[in-house]
Amino acid sequence: MIQKVGQIGVPVKELEKAIHFYKDKLGLSLLFNTNSMAFFECNGLRLLLSLPEKEQFAYSSSVIYFQVENIKKTYQDLVNKEVIFIDEPHIVAKMENTETWMAFFKDSESNIHALMSEIQV
Repeated sequence: MIQKVGQIGVPVKELEKAIHFYKDKLGLSLLFNTNSMAFFECNGLRLLLSLPEKEQFAYSSSVIYFQVENIKKTYQDLVNKEVIFIDEPHIVAKMENTETWMAFFKDSESNIHALMSEIQV
């Protein structure tokens, strides 16, 4: 049976540009890279950026929701690094004593991802 998600693949068109974005702007640790792939560490989950081998794999990525502790501070830090956000941090759900906040942004390849934070109130 499936134990956990071990790696998420994100298709890219310009690998060096994408490496710069995920390493220097998002602050992920680059494990290693080849001519067509780059592997990042994200708290036990591996993120693979790759030039698609076939056209059928060249579509946009799934949305990756990056968990952060302080969404407003992280949002401002990334805006200062010229990350393009689609919206500002906002509440998407309230459940008892927890608010879920999100802010969506584009990576260097126009894939849409999000910051998310669950705040106890």
